[in-house]
Amino acid sequence: MFPSSSSPIVYGLTLFLPLFLLFLLAPQFLPLRYNRQPSLISPQDELDDLRLFNLAISRATATSRGGSPKISHLGTVNPKPKIAFLFLTNSDLIFAPLWQRFFESSSTVGLFNVYIHADPSTPISTPEWSVKANFIPAKTTARASPTLISAARRLLANAIIDDPFNLYFALVSQHCIPLHSFKFVYTSLFGKPSSASKAFLTQRSHTSYIEILSDARYLHKRYTARGFGVMLPEVPFEKFRVGSQFFVLAKRHALLVLKERKLWKKFKLPCLYSDSCFPEEHYFPTLLSMEDPKGSSHFTLMRVNWTDSVNGHPHTYHPPEISPELIHTLRKSASSYSYLFARKFSPDCLKPLMEIAKDVIFRD
Repeated sequence: MFPSSSSPIVYGLTLFLPLFLLFLLAPQFLPLRYNRQPSLISPQDELDDLRLFNLAISRATATSRGGSPKISHLGTVNPKPKIAFLFLTNSDLIFAPLWQRFFESSSTVGLFNVYIHADPSTPISTPEWSVKANFIPAKTTARASPTLISAARRLLANAIIDDPFNLYFALVSQHCIPLHSFKFVYTSLFGKPSSASKAFLTQRSHTSYIEILSDARYLHKRYTARGFGVMLPEVPFEKFRVGSQFFVLAKRHALLVLKERKLWKKFKLPCLYSDSCFPEEHYFPTLLSMEDPKGSSHFTLMRVNWTDSVNGHPHTYHPPEISPELIHTLRKSASSYSYLFARKFSPDCLKPLMEIAKDVIFRD
């Protein structure tokens, strides 16, 4: 029995302990009540997306069973596999002239398609390209939110519906630039255009190029951004992955993304701690790592400089840094593949980049 003199202390601790435990454990059991980040995805948006994804899946299924391929917006059906370039942007495509040069470096226009998800809340002008740029029906997006996942999935779905010969899907932003000619990019993914054939459409062994990291800095903080235990049981911490927001997905993995429902229920939840919540960098790497870990390269084809990042943004290149030496450096990769794209560049980099486009960027 405790001495009588200590009874007030014991009683005080007895009263304080439940309050302390409630404060400690409440976020784990009641995460949504304390959310500081509102949900930006309405039930109607979710329903619209579901219809779109199901249509894309059904179209792809019909094609794989020998159904008649749909003629793309380019007007002809080309039996060779194509790359779908998916631009996800909330501002003008500032490097459109450079991308135009990139597309013009292709000897055959029918080897690619272009799709743009432009945030409807921001006025965006149509790029003056000689190629057809398809602006898809878009929804509002916000940084560090699941709306960017939804936008990427809409781009994938529209590209699959539009042209059954889209076999690779390269997601880029308005701040991204190509580091090689189109011919080099195409050959890196498919081999020489002269040998690429419709047979690629039925092969199931294509590799996706997406960064997948299991030992990234602040990994646990990112995992618990929605509250402790919220991601369970679908996503245990040991299965949680981090990676680049931008990727090059093979068609089989693009369809996997559109079919997936279970993990999406977790990653679309609002966050308690927005400074460590970047679902667009978590969902795709985690999904592919869980469903097909050997089917992805685990590294990205997008070069990004994180040495002096600020508020989650990578290093931004400015005109004084643009040079042939920089392009050659950005191409270098620790893997057997060269980097094909790079980010992030300030708008005033366009002029110096155009000056070295022909003799450096598009000369492989």
